[in-house]
Amino acid sequence: MASPKKIRLHFNEVAMRDGLQNERRFVPTEDKIALIDRLSTLGYARIEATAFVSPAAIPALQDAEAVMRGIRRRPGVIYTVLVPNLRGAHRAMQSQADEFNLFMSASETHNLANVRMTREQSLAQITEVARLASEGSIPVNVSLSTSFGCPMEGDIGEAEVLAWVKRFADLGVQGVSLCDTTGMAYPDQVRSLCGKAIQAHPSLNFTAHFHDTRAMGLVNALAAAESGIRTFDASLGGLGGCPYAPGASGNVAMEDLVHMFACTGYDSGMDLAGLIEAARQLEPLVGHGLSSQLPRAGLRLTKHAPPAGLEEIRARAQAKASQAPRL
Repeated sequence: MASPKKIRLHFNEVAMRDGLQNERRFVPTEDKIALIDRLSTLGYARIEATAFVSPAAIPALQDAEAVMRGIRRRPGVIYTVLVPNLRGAHRAMQSQADEFNLFMSASETHNLANVRMTREQSLAQITEVARLASEGSIPVNVSLSTSFGCPMEGDIGEAEVLAWVKRFADLGVQGVSLCDTTGMAYPDQVRSLCGKAIQAHPSLNFTAHFHDTRAMGLVNALAAAESGIRTFDASLGGLGGCPYAPGASGNVAMEDLVHMFACTGYDSGMDLAGLIEAARQLEPLVGHGLSSQLPRAGLRLTKHAPPAGLEEIRARAQAKASQAPRL
């Protein structure tokens, strides 16, 4: 494997969609736009700006058109959106989305619970949207949920996951996200599945998407990078979750993930200080504390003032040392 210092990683921010859709408080449209504009300056490859879903289903994202209309598009940043069906795809096209992110689950049970469809029905819908996107020259990514396990079915076999990836590749999509939707992945599993997927489809852009439900998100991300994954989803502040996994926490926190990769020698191209400030900007918008560690602890080499009275303690210690008998 090449030295990590020679490897550039790329990051996709999902807090504005995957994170906010789980929040009870509606974040005003102007605040969403301001935060996306801030994030656009921090080195992201992609920002998942919103989702073109039914406002009745996800009220938190009812302002999708207004958000896409209001943001300042920064060259080099892809503004991707979640698209559930043809109706959403037409709305996304009218809003000039740079990329469609489509989705389904590797688990039949999770797919039925999440979108009320079988996996074959979901694939038929994905096929329709992918065809429309191709006609409009819009890149497509498919996010395959529960790739590393389902809370209702348990492990999903590698062969089954890879078979779905092949079917997406056969549609001509540009990317596939392998998603640990409920935080069930572990490093050996991640290395194996990611490595086999890359080997089978070297032309696809694979993204790893981890949740930190069992405090394994960062180590799984490192395992994915070691297997050849170069693009990662994460959420500012660790926002997000899954309603079908009791106790499941949010996505891996973007600022913690970038900091970890920086400490292990990878080139992230990200502004860490800017990420910390953006997380602090996000916290009052959602009205509760965030799960990420970095905004509280600071960077690894953040220095703090010594405790009060240290010089007096030092002086007493030196005096005591000078009075000690010499042997």
